[in-house]
Amino acid sequence: MNIMTEKALESAVSDKMSGTPNEIIKMRGNKVGVFYGEKQALFDVDLDVRENQVTALIGPSGCGKSTFLRCLNRMNDTIDSARVTGKITLDNEDIYDKNIDVVELRARVGMVFQKPNPFPKSIYENVAYGPRIHGLAKKKSDMDHVVETSLKKAGLFNEVKDRLLEPGTGLSGGQQQRLCIARAIAVSPEVILMDEPCSALDPIATARVEELIDELRQNYTIVIVTHSMQQAARVSQRTAMFHLGYLVEEGATDKMFTNPDDKRTQDYITGRFG
Repeated sequence: MNIMTEKALESAVSDKMSGTPNEIIKMRGNKVGVFYGEKQALFDVDLDVRENQVTALIGPSGCGKSTFLRCLNRMNDTIDSARVTGKITLDNEDIYDKNIDVVELRARVGMVFQKPNPFPKSIYENVAYGPRIHGLAKKKSDMDHVVETSLKKAGLFNEVKDRLLEPGTGLSGGQQQRLCIARAIAVSPEVILMDEPCSALDPIATARVEELIDELRQNYTIVIVTHSMQQAARVSQRTAMFHLGYLVEEGATDKMFTNPDDKRTQDYITGRFG
């Protein structure tokens, strides 16, 4: 990982946009555990995700942060050997309740993956796919509005408005990732999960996505997994540190990066391990 000097850390934290904390709990994990077969990957994680804030999950590779992220919209259901214990709620409703419609859940809790993965369809159809299968647009004019609005929210519309019928796979890496973000928000989610969304992007594309994340949190709750300490300091309001499957600590990002309670957090963000 990149070693973060105290000067760089202070700069990233001070440059971050500030706002009045909103303490409404959107999602809550209570004693969450994850097993892959007999192997336990996550141990008794208690973590609150606050509404209209960005929560960054940090920690060394294999620490459980992506595993926890995938629990928030039941992506671990797609792994036969995976078993989730404990309780996770969205607006106080247990998302693992047997009566929950998982397709509807994943519309409410969208996901953007590490590597941009546009469908082999046109730019327009990439964004229209979700609203179409969920029946969110009755007429073509309605769908046109959804596509345009989503691309604008993702900061991509002006770059692609004259080639909406061209393949999404023909875009640059940074544009593809913003297209995937547009695709996620087209179904009007309440929460957006991002699993290292900038790891495959160059610095300029990364900066654009980071700006977008800060804009999106005005309307969405965001949870992001990142290996970049600078990125976590710049974009998040809350940070949770994971290590060996355990949640080490969680708190306000500025405190976590300048005065953490646990020595493991201090050692990780300053590059002593990880």
